[in-house]
Amino acid sequence: MELDRLDRDIIAALVDDARATYAEIGQQVGLSASAVKRRVDRLRETGAITGFSARVAPQALGWTTEAYVELFCQGKTKPSDIALAVTRFPEVVAAATITGEADALLHIRATDVRHVERVIERIAAESFVVRTKSSIVLSRLVDTPPGAVPDTRNESPVIG
Repeated sequence: MELDRLDRDIIAALVDDARATYAEIGQQVGLSASAVKRRVDRLRETGAITGFSARVAPQALGWTTEAYVELFCQGKTKPSDIALAVTRFPEVVAAATITGEADALLHIRATDVRHVERVIERIAAESFVVRTKSSIVLSRLVDTPPGAVPDTRNESPVIG
C-alpha cells in the first residue's frame, strides 16, 4: 500500500491523539473533516491502520522494571513455536526473531527485578530454550510510541 504525505500526516495525528476529531485533524493537515474521514476509512480498509487503543503508562500499572531477553533455541525451532510459547506470558510485551547468535529477543515489563527473574526462569523452562541472556533497562533514552510514523519532512538527503 502506498501512503502519500497526507496519509502519513493523518496517521501521525492519530498516533499523537487517537481521540482527535476529524475536524481537528483536518485543521492540522489542511483537509476538511469529511476528507479526513474518507482517508481514515480507506487506511482502515487497506490495513494501514489496524485499530485504535489507549496508551497507558506502565508505571501506572506498577510495571516499572524492563528487561530484554535473548533466547537461544534448540535446532531449528520455528518462530511460530516461540511466539506461541511467549504469548502465554503477559510480561512479554514484544518479541521478535533476530539476526546474530540468538534466535529471538523478548521485551519484558515487570514489577521489579525479582519478577523479571521469575519470568525468565519460566521462559527458560520451555522445552526448546537452550539458554537466555538478559539485560535490565536502566533508563529510556528514546521512547517512540508503537506505530508512530517518523517525521522525515525536515531531513535533508544524505549525499555521498
